[in-house]
Amino acid sequence: MPRLGIVQHPIYQEHDPGPYHPESAERLAAIERVLASQARGLFEALEPRPASREELAWVHSPAYIDRVAATAGRSYDMLDGDTHTSARSYEAALMAAGGMLSLVEAVNSGRIEAGFALVRPPGHHAERGQGRGFCLFNNIAVAACFALNKLGLERVLIADWDLHHGNGTQHSFEAENRVLYFSTHQSPFYPGTGQVDEVGHGRGEGYTVNVPISSGHGDAEYVQMYSRLLKPLALEYRPQLILVSAGFDIYQGDLLGSQLVSPAGFAALARLTAELAADLCPGRLVLTLEGGYNVEGEAESVLAVVRQLSQGLLADQEVRDDPARQDIPAVAATKRIHSAYWKCFRE
Repeated sequence: MPRLGIVQHPIYQEHDPGPYHPESAERLAAIERVLASQARGLFEALEPRPASREELAWVHSPAYIDRVAATAGRSYDMLDGDTHTSARSYEAALMAAGGMLSLVEAVNSGRIEAGFALVRPPGHHAERGQGRGFCLFNNIAVAACFALNKLGLERVLIADWDLHHGNGTQHSFEAENRVLYFSTHQSPFYPGTGQVDEVGHGRGEGYTVNVPISSGHGDAEYVQMYSRLLKPLALEYRPQLILVSAGFDIYQGDLLGSQLVSPAGFAALARLTAELAADLCPGRLVLTLEGGYNVEGEAESVLAVVRQLSQGLLADQEVRDDPARQDIPAVAATKRIHSAYWKCFRE
């Protein structure tokens, strides 16, 4: 049985936000070229399906779904200053959200151990009633709701390593304890949300975990954040499914970012999340592509993740947390805030 399933489809390259837009179809074209030449036989290709209106409505308002649907067939429309559509963007967005659902179904049934949705448009900035930050529908939030509402799961962990905070994902679940949302992101930066004291509210208080960081963090810092924060949280929460907003704009040469993660660092993050999934929820792990604007660097980094998930291989140089190294300030601040909610940070 293949360990890894990947969703790809030509429709994802039909979404065209316009000339010179950083979220271009070339992002996926470069990834597909690299996988075709260097990852043959490492994964099973899965067909996506369109998300239904009912599935989208778990996350988005009917009026907003209608607004995006109205862009179909129009050569150009604008949902906000950064978020533009073309004639087939609505179709691509339905298939992007639906591609995640296909993978969640496949890992839940045991057909594959892990999945990677190589889709666009991305999703984690999309709010209930507004497309933002290049995102139309919130693919990962729809997938989490599908797991809860259709598959009967009770605990879903979402990890978000994109450069930008996933405002839409946080707002979808900040009053919900069936989803634990964990985000590392550059701050201050777009979209301006995700401060460390944003912890959720109501029954969801403590289930939103934000780790805002300054620029200039590389492999060692990211591995520390995920080893010392996400891992103990996951072990205490015990999710039945792990979803990842896999943004590659933390790559060391990204056009919009200023973090310093290498392909080896991405492989290490994939290893950490895959190990948690293996220990806690028999391998149920699904990643979805979010940002990433250095086209060749993103493709190389996606390849490192694919190799890690399919073969258990690390990149050329293994990246592990050094337990002798002191907590970086963001880790220390998160532990302090969340010690009120999680035993793992009080020990």
